[in-house]
Amino acid sequence: MSSPAPAPVTTAEIDERYGRTPGRKRWNRRGAWAAAAAFVAVFTAWVVWGGLDGTTTSVDAVDTAHKVIDDRSVSITFRAALPPGTSASCALQAQNQTHGIVGWKIVDVPESDVRVRSVTSVVNTTELAVTGLIYRCWLT
Repeated sequence: MSSPAPAPVTTAEIDERYGRTPGRKRWNRRGAWAAAAAFVAVFTAWVVWGGLDGTTTSVDAVDTAHKVIDDRSVSITFRAALPPGTSASCALQAQNQTHGIVGWKIVDVPESDVRVRSVTSVVNTTELAVTGLIYRCWLT
């Protein structure tokens, strides 16, 4: 004796079982729109904050020379490009042969009518330096 055959499963029952109902589709669509709107808002805020506010200016500095004076000092020469009429500060560092920092100094770049300025400064060191370079410059 065999048991009766099960009733065939309808498409509606399968859709219900796997979450493919009309209400679920509407919910998924609303969630996608909400996520897209949030992404656009965050991206727009980031672009405005990062670049379109028009207030960002920078200092471009390039090492041009260094000279080891003795085992306690190094001379560093660099060019700083910044808008005329503004001043900046630059952090200089002296390094030994293992690239350890053996000297550090903050140098002021004064206001001027020219865009590119050349600056030379002596950095005192704790031991023999093999190089001197710019770490970073910023507007003051």
